[in-house]
Amino acid sequence: MSELYELPNGWEWKKLGSLSTTTSGGTPKRNEKSYWNGNIGWLKSGELNDGYIDKVEELITEEGLKKSSAKLFPKGTLLIAMYGATVGKLGILDIETTTNQAICGILNDKKMFITKYMFYFLKSIKEKMLIDSFGGAQPNLSQTYIKDIDIPLPPLSEQQRIVSKLDLLFEKIDKAIALHQKNIDEANVFMGSVLNDVFGELKINKTIPLKDITTKIGSGATPSGGQKAYKTEGISLIRSMNVHDNGFRIKGLAFIDGEQAKKLDNVTIEENDILLNITGASVARCCIVDKDYLPERVNQHVSILRLKDGMIPSFLHYYLISPSIKSDLLFSSSGGATREAITKSMLEEFQVPVVSLSIQQKTVKYLNEISQKIEKVKSVQKEKMANLKALKASILDSAFRGAL
Repeated sequence: MSELYELPNGWEWKKLGSLSTTTSGGTPKRNEKSYWNGNIGWLKSGELNDGYIDKVEELITEEGLKKSSAKLFPKGTLLIAMYGATVGKLGILDIETTTNQAICGILNDKKMFITKYMFYFLKSIKEKMLIDSFGGAQPNLSQTYIKDIDIPLPPLSEQQRIVSKLDLLFEKIDKAIALHQKNIDEANVFMGSVLNDVFGELKINKTIPLKDITTKIGSGATPSGGQKAYKTEGISLIRSMNVHDNGFRIKGLAFIDGEQAKKLDNVTIEENDILLNITGASVARCCIVDKDYLPERVNQHVSILRLKDGMIPSFLHYYLISPSIKSDLLFSSSGGATREAITKSMLEEFQVPVVSLSIQQKTVKYLNEISQKIEKVKSVQKEKMANLKALKASILDSAFRGAL
């Protein structure tokens, strides 16, 4: 499976299946209450973290283990996600636990490799595994594929030396990446503070319902068939993953054909429309549509806000993403519970300020200048993080060619 290159003296190529025993887990029947809420861990593929795993979200009982295909893996087992959104994700168990069927356990029962060495190697070929996983209805790595992976295997002492070196280098690189991420987080906090200050200092004498300044408030739908019905090109379908407070993101953008789009004509996006996420973990995230991707539609998790003359879209966008205002959208008035969804009626009645066009223009001009400066700072930090991640990939490649 892997690219076979010349190895140093004392190294040899081995199939992963010849070095270990592999097996997948299973899921006890959900409708059998006696199978769940016991004291045995049950790990889902979404919990794999490309590191050590010391806790799980769900537990099963002894009965659930005995009467299902779930497997109890010992501490130290190397795990890899075989299909779905997390395909290729890795983990090393720091606890004893069972797993679901989307996870393959790689048992080091023949003691021919150091688990952390195998972990690092599989991490180094993750991109290739991801490419190979596509070909069916969903990404998939079979156990046959995993067993057939070619492993560059040095003596155990050399494996330990490589692992120790990688641990040391990656600890330093990860600290640097964390520092750059901290700078990005602080930049976001600063922008939020600026927004709060600006709208807090505005002289707002009157507010009106959002419905009074809009010609449209409405969300779309997902075409029949869900993700399987998406096309590789065509008319853009915006989903909540594309909507971020600091702008529209193309990653994950879906496409539909003309026939599918016609059924969503009532949610055709126009230039300067404001997009607001109304359900899910990203609820209340907001941006102005990117005209470069028109024509577009939205699914049911995104609402279109189309303004009448009298309010500048950028002004309302900044207003909606300011932390103090967003909290009004995110939390209900009774008990402070976080809302899981924002309904159309909530949006229609949401109060927005009545501000003159001249003040809106000045406000937008000032916030644009601040935002541009902050985005430049964040861009530099992101570039440095990308370079450090590329360095990690380069170090891994050197390590498994015997050049570290």
